[in-house]
Amino acid sequence: MSLKFEIPKTQRAAVLYERKGEYRIEKEWPVTQPHELKPGQCLVKMEYTGVCHSDLTIKNRDSAPPNIPLIGGHEGVGVIVAIGEHTQDPIIKIGDRVGLKYIAKICETCEMCRSGKESLCISDTEKLTHGYQIGGTFQEYVLSYTNYVSKIPDGIDSAGATPLFCAGVTVYKAIKTLGGRLGQWVAISGAGGGLGHLAVQFAVAQGLRVIAIDTGEDKKELVLSLGAEKWIDFKESKDLVADVQLASGGLGPHAAVIATGNPQPFFQAALYLRPTGTIMCIGVPAGLAPLAVPIALIVLKGLNIIGTLVGSRLDIEELLAIVARGKVKCHYETRSLEDLNTVFSELEAGKITGRIILKI
Repeated sequence: MSLKFEIPKTQRAAVLYERKGEYRIEKEWPVTQPHELKPGQCLVKMEYTGVCHSDLTIKNRDSAPPNIPLIGGHEGVGVIVAIGEHTQDPIIKIGDRVGLKYIAKICETCEMCRSGKESLCISDTEKLTHGYQIGGTFQEYVLSYTNYVSKIPDGIDSAGATPLFCAGVTVYKAIKTLGGRLGQWVAISGAGGGLGHLAVQFAVAQGLRVIAIDTGEDKKELVLSLGAEKWIDFKESKDLVADVQLASGGLGPHAAVIATGNPQPFFQAALYLRPTGTIMCIGVPAGLAPLAVPIALIVLKGLNIIGTLVGSRLDIEELLAIVARGKVKCHYETRSLEDLNTVFSELEAGKITGRIILKI
């Protein structure tokens, strides 16, 4: 006998009414009803949502998001409470605990989707993203799609799983793409943040030696406890490039993972990397900030510059299996949905260690 949930007509939701404004907590926001779901759609009752730096970027961008008023948020955990009628062979069922990601839906047929690069789906009409094109996870009930939500294995708690669906899969994909060999050095900028502290753990699990770059004693203590061998505080360092090279034996690390939205670390990485080193770009500076790396430096050092955008459904399955075995654990603090604007202020000031998640 299938489960049946009683779904209210209204809900609590954090709503953004103007660009660069604050979110307003609405207590009577409409809930999509089961009969309104189209085939392939599902309704998820949220338990937790993460707060990502890219949510801040979307809120503060110079041009308004496409759908104002906007309910942001794009990483969360909840339970399937309804599935659209006539959905063909859904891979999930009512009552399943699932994770929601930045990407809500892809076309499945374009070149990128068919070649396993689904996060780069090029469809203008079929690709949809939570918290930007459609309502996100800063609400009690979220409309999503049955073929893109991810079922969460037993043994992973919902709160700890929440950051895995953006921060986690983003850095997992980055470390996986690097393909570094056992014992090679990798510098991680923003190492104590939501993405960075997970990147440290995945790099260590892969046998890489980590130089953690960030600022603050709390972040230093965290990343060293997670296996980073070297710590460099960018606010205290008088010559960050020289310090990174010294930390890796003089020649510089083999790779740099930039998990921050500041353009400066991208340029610094080009200076401190050893020849044939790789800059892995995952942080997204606001606007159209250019990559200020001299072309001559790229050529003379034989540098590789790679960008990755979140990960695929297969990546998240692999990631969840690793987490279920206890190899990686998210460091987080739990707050309430009503604290969202405060969290954004702390994110903007760089005061958050690990990840903040909100109980819905």
